[in-house]
Amino acid sequence: MAKTKTKGLITHSFKVVKRGKRSRSKKTKDQDAKKKENGLVTVSQEELDLDMLKQFDLTWEYGPCIGITRLQRWERARLLGLDPPVKVKETVLKRKEDPIYLNSLWYEYPL
Repeated sequence: MAKTKTKGLITHSFKVVKRGKRSRSKKTKDQDAKKKENGLVTVSQEELDLDMLKQFDLTWEYGPCIGITRLQRWERARLLGLDPPVKVKETVLKRKEDPIYLNSLWYEYPL
């Protein structure tokens, strides 16, 4: 019987490249150190609002969100009797001049 030569895994043929850690600003490091000292992680209201709006964009129950604003999508869902969250409309109306709040998550992507 002839011996067959077995090759190693495909990953064995590539050189391992380790990337260095990205340096963070001193201000960010100081903020992180304070959070660790307090044992608390604080999240701003803006971050909470944007997360809520992102969840609204990703909820397919209210229909597609491409090509329309969040407010238009909310109104369409209400007219269809889907009962969208009122908090979404209030948040968008509060900051309707800011495109981050007005436009959906997919706004910057071409159709």
